[in-house]
Amino acid sequence: MAIMPSPPRIRQTSTGGDGDDDLLPPTEHYSLEAPTTWYESLSSLAAPAKEPYSSSSASHDRPVRVYADGIYDLFHFGHARALEQAKKLFPNTYLLVGCCSDEITYTYKGKTVMTEAERYESLRHCKWVDEVIPDAPWVITQEFIDKHNIDYVAHDSLPYADASGAGKDVYEFVKAIGKFKETKRTDGISTSDIIMRIVKDYNEYVMRNLARGYTRKDLGVSYVKEKQLRVNMGITKLREKVKEHQEKLHTVAKTAGMHHSEWVENADRWVAGFLEKFEEGCHMMETAIKDRIHEGLKRQSSK
Repeated sequence: MAIMPSPPRIRQTSTGGDGDDDLLPPTEHYSLEAPTTWYESLSSLAAPAKEPYSSSSASHDRPVRVYADGIYDLFHFGHARALEQAKKLFPNTYLLVGCCSDEITYTYKGKTVMTEAERYESLRHCKWVDEVIPDAPWVITQEFIDKHNIDYVAHDSLPYADASGAGKDVYEFVKAIGKFKETKRTDGISTSDIIMRIVKDYNEYVMRNLARGYTRKDLGVSYVKEKQLRVNMGITKLREKVKEHQEKLHTVAKTAGMHHSEWVENADRWVAGFLEKFEEGCHMMETAIKDRIHEGLKRQSSK
């Protein structure tokens, strides 16, 4: 029975729909606890106490309000571990997590893989997060600290270059006023590392998704590139098939007690010659396709 490819999943972007609610995944949750809340949803609740936290205070009933921020693109366990450290800085911690919007991230860092709505929603489902603050500022100011009654800001201690031009380090101000708490980075994992893994195996990922039903336009692949990948995939499959048959022939000959080493060598030579001719023909076909496309473009430009 032939196995039909699964239909491609449609990824919603920040440009479609009537609002951010259209961008979020279904609201069905399968965890024992509901996801964390949004900052906006707390506006009707009583404001948290504004008295500053003191380690020498006799009463530690009030939660220490710790703030962590970032872009959190392709949310991974390195992000989760940093948030876990922030949550465990004090015995009673209320962790607020700010996430920068698409607009400010594109301006100061670059394009993300996930939309802001997807990044916000990922944070809401992290067990360490008590509150998500969307559209967080690139640089933390005293006004922002006062607005959210922040006691400490948690981040790794490495200077984070301030692309906005406000200073040398995004956390320079927070460090200066003694409200900075250090967390440790997790080695071997980062958003950039994940993206590089995908880029490294680009052809494999493209072919896998073409086989699943995505079109070359969905994947941003040119006509020539698609044909080249399909030809290469065909050659790879053919090599595997030939190798499989060779192994079967060797097994049969060995089982029957036959010693046809000369015949086997000739067979190997024939197979190698066939593959060489096949690859040469595919290369010629690819060249012909490119030439036809170039000729068509020239004719269109001359009109």
